[in-house]
Amino acid sequence: MRSNANGLLKRASVLALGAMFMLPVAGFAQYDRNDQRRENRQEQREDRQERREARRGREWGNYGGWGGSSQLRQTALNAGYNNGVEEGRRDRQRRERFNFTDESDYRRATEDYSSRLGSKSLYQRFFRQGFENGYRDGWNGY
Repeated sequence: MRSNANGLLKRASVLALGAMFMLPVAGFAQYDRNDQRRENRQEQREDRQERREARRGREWGNYGGWGGSSQLRQTALNAGYNNGVEEGRRDRQRRERFNFTDESDYRRATEDYSSRLGSKSLYQRFFRQGFENGYRDGWNGY
């Protein structure tokens, strides 16, 4: 009987020691999952940023034949995109229909324009393209 009790006591001690050493490991596993989630969110943010930059026209893939200086192109695309995001978000919050062409900024397309950049009509063309892309992003919640 006594040896049986000693055996149970030894087994209980081993289990208790095992539990003491396993609890921190379980805690590390939790940190690993949190780190993985953080990394996944960071990767998703970077992917969204890359897509946003591509839509802004940073690579100029869709605008090569339009001409104009790179400064005109970037100024117009950035100004249009930023205005478009604001208007898209605003329309979505107001539960208005998706329609960027009814916005006065889109119609005017002159924000941040300077005659030093070059052709006003070319600037407006780039601005409107940037606005359309930004409006879509704002409407979709980017």
